[in-house]
Amino acid sequence: MPHELVELSKVALTPLIAVVTAYIAWQQWKTNQQRLVFDRYDRRLRVYEEVRRILSIITRAANVSVEELLRFRTSVSEADFLFGPEITAYIDAIYKHGVALSR
Repeated sequence: MPHELVELSKVALTPLIAVVTAYIAWQQWKTNQQRLVFDRYDRRLRVYEEVRRILSIITRAANVSVEELLRFRTSVSEADFLFGPEITAYIDAIYKHGVALSR
């Protein structure tokens, strides 16, 4: 009887271990997805803040320095990877208008 019980527990534990392992893997995948969303949000927020900063400089002074424009261009360089083409085009337009204004 005890030998049969040991064999039965071996058979029953294998699927249980597989289910627990699958659940842990799913939880890790879910956590990584949430971290990816948060990281993307954080990077998008930095681009947004930089666009607001340059626009506030332009509207406040009606002028912008070349150094500020170069800082802006560098700060928003990853926008191509974070946003669609319409946002990238908008950022390019801000930069071009800023260059024209600085002249």
